[in-house]
Formats: sequence, C-alpha cells, structure tokens
Amino acid sequence: MFDIGYSTLVLKKYPTPNKEYPRGKTGRSEQAFSEVLTISLFLLCITSMPRTAQQLRDDAQQIWWAGVRAVQPARLIPEFVSVEGQTLFIGEQEFDLHAIDRIAIVGAGKAGAGMTLALEAVLGEKLLDEKQVFGWVNVPGDCVEPTRCVKLHAARPAGINEPRPEGASGSAEILRLVGQLGPRDLCLCVISGGGSALLPAPVEGFSLEAKIALTREISARGGTIEQMNAVRRELSTIKGGGLARACGAGQLVSLILSDVLGDDLEVIASGPTVVRQPTPELALQVLEELQLGDLPAGHEAIGLLERRNRQEVKYTSQGSKTPSPNPSPKNGGGGLKIGSGREVASCEVVNLLIGNNATAVDAAGIEAERLGYSHAMISATASEGTAESVAQHLVEVAKSMRDRAEGGGPDCLISGGEPVVQLSDESTRGKGGRNQQLALAALAALKDWRGLALLSGGTDGEDGPTDAAGALVDEQIAARATEKQLDVADYLRRNDAYHCFQQLDGLLKTGPTGTNVCDLRVITVNKDEGGRRKDEG
Repeated sequence: MFDIGYSTLVLKKYPTPNKEYPRGKTGRSEQAFSEVLTISLFLLCITSMPRTAQQLRDDAQQIWWAGVRAVQPARLIPEFVSVEGQTLFIGEQEFDLHAIDRIAIVGAGKAGAGMTLALEAVLGEKLLDEKQVFGWVNVPGDCVEPTRCVKLHAARPAGINEPRPEGASGSAEILRLVGQLGPRDLCLCVISGGGSALLPAPVEGFSLEAKIALTREISARGGTIEQMNAVRRELSTIKGGGLARACGAGQLVSLILSDVLGDDLEVIASGPTVVRQPTPELALQVLEELQLGDLPAGHEAIGLLERRNRQEVKYTSQGSKTPSPNPSPKNGGGGLKIGSGREVASCEVVNLLIGNNATAVDAAGIEAERLGYSHAMISATASEGTAESVAQHLVEVAKSMRDRAEGGGPDCLISGGEPVVQLSDESTRGKGGRNQQLALAALAALKDWRGLALLSGGTDGEDGPTDAAGALVDEQIAARATEKQLDVADYLRRNDAYHCFQQLDGLLKTGPTGTNVCDLRVITVNKDEGGRRKDEG
C-alpha cells in the first residue's frame, strides 16, 4: 500500500476482476492476468533502466490511450450482449427471440454512435432483418456514421456541449418512436456521457432558450454534474425516467456507459430510463446554492419548480403511494407510479452498467505494468473539487514519488475523476477546459519538472469548448514556458489554458474518441531522478 494523503492506493502488480461491475461471460480478466505473468521477468529487467523525458511523455500518452481503448463500445458491448440461436443474452437477462416481434434502439450520448454500431454488429444481419430493427440515437455532429438500420441524429454541433434545437427535435422523435412500440417489442436504450445535453425536452412552460441560459450559468458558477442534472431532470419530459414512462414496449433494457463519479444511474444523462419520484425541492436547493434567482431563466425555473413542489407535497399529503427516490438499478423502477399520479411505466425496465471510469483506470494500470512501471491507481467516486486543488495534490504526489523512487514505491500514478472549474469574468475569460486548467495549475505549482510527466485528458476527446482533449506537462513544456517568459498564473486566472499550451506544444488533441467515462490522468516518474537530485544536493 502507498499512502499519498488523498486516499490509500493499492499498488497493482496484476489486474483483478472487477467484482462490483462484472464484465459478463467474455471478460478479459483471466487473459490479462496470464499476459502480465508472462512478461513479469521482462519487467524485472527494464524497470531499473532510467527513463528520458521523451520516454516519460510517450509512456504517459500510451498508458492514457490504453485506458480510453478499454471503454470503447466495440469492446464493451460484446462482453454484455450476445446471441445464441433464438436466445438474446444481455447481462444476466435472457430473451426468447420467438416472443419478440420488433427491436428498437434509442438513446443518446457521446458514445452513442459506437454503442449503436456495436449493437448492430452483435445482433447480426439476420436478426436485424427478422426483428425489423430500427431506432434513433442522438449524438454529437462529428460522431455521425453510416449505420445498418438505426438513425444517428446530429443533436448538437461538435464542441458545443449544451442543449440545441436539433437535440430537442431528436428527443421528440425518440419519445414518438418508443410510444409506438407494443408489448411484444423489445426496446434497447444506449446511454452515455453527454446524454443530458443531447436529450433536451423542456417541460411545458419552460423554453429551450431558458434551459440553455440556465445550464450555461450553472456551469459558469462551478456547479457539479450532480447539481446540473438535479435541475435538468425536473425541467424535462424525457429525463428522470421520462423515456421509460413513454415506452410502450414490453421490455426496456438500457445499456449505460457512466461518465458520473460514483455511477449514480439517476445522474448519468439525467437518468432517462430510471423511473423515480420527482424531487423539485432538490432542484430548488441547487438554484438557491448557486444564487441563480437573479438570472431571468433562474427566476423562471424557480417559479415553475415551486409550483410543482407544492403539487408534489399536496399529492403526498393525500396519502398517495410514491416509489423510493432511489429505485433498484436492476429494475429501474419500471412499472411504478410517479409524480402526481400522472404516468405509469408499463414496460419492465432493466438498467445495466457496462463501463465506467474505474474500467479505464484499471486498463491503464495494466498498460503501465506492461511498460515496466510500479503504479498506484485511484478512481474518484465523488466530486473532487476545483481543478486547481486536484492539480496541487497531484503535484505533491509526483514530487513524493520522484523523491522516494530510489528507495522503492510507485513511479506511476493513474487517477480518474472530474474536477470543476470556477470561471473568471466573461470580459477577461480565455479558452480552455477542466483538463487544460488542471494541467496549467500543475505547471504553475511546480518549477522543477525534471523526471516527471503529467497528462490530463477527457476520455471523450473533448475538453471544454476546444478541439483538445486536455494537456501534458513535462520538463520540456516547463522549459519552454520559462524561455517564452509566459505568465502562467495569469493564463490560469483567466481560464486561458488552451492558448498557453498552444504556444508550448502541450495540447493533447485526439478528436472524438467515441466514448466518455470522465477524465483520466497519468503521472510517470524517472526513478533515477530522485537519486540524482540527492547527489546534487
């Protein structure tokens, strides 16, 4: 074990099966275990070799990409979905295909295109034809690809992670489509990170323009994803179980790729298939905490939510039975009456988590081990705080690993999470994202980057309204910042990390990765540097 102050981390010498989120019948844990044992002797030889600055940088990127590849839908979907004869297996569920007339595929998210294509591939041409498979999935504009039978709809432009009219029209089509399904139909829903912005369906009395303005301001004031979605759910007809309530199919199975720390199914894409009791009081609490009442859209939302809250209190006081606000993830609350006695989810609902941030962190750890690193890993399960505070902690860990490396301990830290960024005034605000802000804060916090490299990137390939996934800091980047006499603290204060790293050749540009499980950070350390620094001292 290695105590770094933030959490006690386990030094992984080989991967172990993920007990909390089983990987299905075709999991790779046993194969990975064998692979690591096979190369163990080789690692004993190379771990003592010093690493150059370029190698630290290259290794950090290779480790990061290994984590991203592990959460690609093309790898995850076949682990949970398969067809054998006339039986469709999804997780632990078995479906008799003789009893199914049609299969519909709907959903939304940054991984929506990959999940759709993977589902079509697993089902196969014969089944796609026999069951008249059709559907509609909202995705970012740069993720649209040719498919066999499901419409991939560009619900927003690339890099604009907020509700758009295109998304609203797509959401309306999804609700219309699922409403036409019958009791002998099966509905498969693909949900992934970014789904909330891709599924706008404002409640009556609240405009899309007001919703856009409200979500922008929640983000600008440092609101967490939990706070954002607490508000989104109560102002939507499709979120908070709305899709499940609208579905007329006999069975609904939702395949979920989590971009939420802690994997709360109600929060991922605002839980369109997780039927729940309305909680307008929670949304009101968020709006109050962020002081959004002075914003026209905030004032409008507060008025609407207060009216709904009074209705819920009146409904509950009359003795009407309401479900638990946290229904079982297995059944998703399907079939329960919710709200003011309005709707009933007529279909049986199953919500299945197929991947998360821990999946990516685990896979990155396996790659680090393969490259000869002794690594520590952590995947956050709750809000991490600001990008600056997370960066400060990572810098302290990096320094500790470098200084202690000669005497043992890890020389690689892999962490996953999602910090928040407190935005500066719009008049001085630059360009960037939370990963770029974190990397810039790390650069500002440490002068001596010898023997260290840090990479922070969004697993979706998008970091804020930029074309970068994140940024990288190492000895070369720090030297360039000094040579160019850049005022790093000023760039940091103005949230202008993009333009700073653009001058330093430190931006991580990947394009859309086709997945989304929060952020992944990698720190690599040269073991020899700690000893060299002591000698110099």
